[in-house]
Amino acid sequence: MNDLKNIRWKQRFQNFEKSYLLLEKYIAQEKKNELEKAGIIQFFKMTFELSWKLLKDYLEAVGYVVNSPREAIKQSFQSELIEDGDVWIDALMKRNLTVHTYNDEVAEKLLREIHELYFPQLKKLYEKLKREL
Repeated sequence: MNDLKNIRWKQRFQNFEKSYLLLEKYIAQEKKNELEKAGIIQFFKMTFELSWKLLKDYLEAVGYVVNSPREAIKQSFQSELIEDGDVWIDALMKRNLTVHTYNDEVAEKLLREIHELYFPQLKKLYEKLKREL
């Protein structure tokens, strides 16, 4: 591993970890009002953004060239860094829906997907890279 790139992914992991731990803390709580629901969606958006950038940095540290979130996800799946590439690609597409939290139906569906699909994948990535540190 290139030393500078190795340092970069570890620094990115620290930011990802902070965001992930906040999402983990609040996703477990019963969501009661719009503000709390919007907060979960924003934590997801922030955590997901950091996760694909973390994947990119990690892959570059081990020698891959990655130019986009989609490439980072595909290469991470091929490298067995993540387990379910389809869920990650879906999360990438749903990230764009986070601007529609004013729509109750969209927000509720997104909250369910965050809880049931996306957060478990973020958790697996967190645990895997935490062990590598």
